[in-house]
Amino acid sequence: MAIHFLCSKMGNFVKFLPTGTVFIFNFLNPIFTDYGNCKTPLNKYSTTILIFLCGFSCVFSCFTDSYRDGHGKTRYGIATFKGLWPPPLPSESVNSSSYKLRFSDFVHAFFSSIVFTVLVLLEPSTVKCFYPSLSTSSNALICLTVLPLVTLIVSMAFMCFPNKRHGLGYPSIEHSSNKTNLLLPG
Repeated sequence: MAIHFLCSKMGNFVKFLPTGTVFIFNFLNPIFTDYGNCKTPLNKYSTTILIFLCGFSCVFSCFTDSYRDGHGKTRYGIATFKGLWPPPLPSESVNSSSYKLRFSDFVHAFFSSIVFTVLVLLEPSTVKCFYPSLSTSSNALICLTVLPLVTLIVSMAFMCFPNKRHGLGYPSIEHSSNKTNLLLPG
């Protein structure tokens, strides 16, 4: 029962990841692993590619950001050392240089990859496919020791280096803090 309780708390842990990536992984992983059976090498290869692509998405999304253009439409770009790419149009009053890469972006990318790795390693279909000899008690021990420790470390890192980006997969503060405007026609 304790294993179920702790692993069910994974929902709070994955809030550090882009929602689309987590959804795609949770949706496709049981299919690619044949619900953990991995009867053919194709199951392991396709699952490995899925894990790599979703991990890349977690890291890449840490370097994306968004802004509102002159018409109120949300635009997305990639943060670079010079600013946002593609840069806002000259007619838009957006300071592209305020979107430059910062040290905290690399911290978030690193720890997002750690969070995604823990998510992958604790997902039952993945464990059953790649580590079939891992018993339920071993998995429970991992959940009891690794999950709280990693959650603490990642939380502390994200607290020390707050993320101000609102890129792909992350909700914008403007949208989430003012829910009444979401109901009004735009």
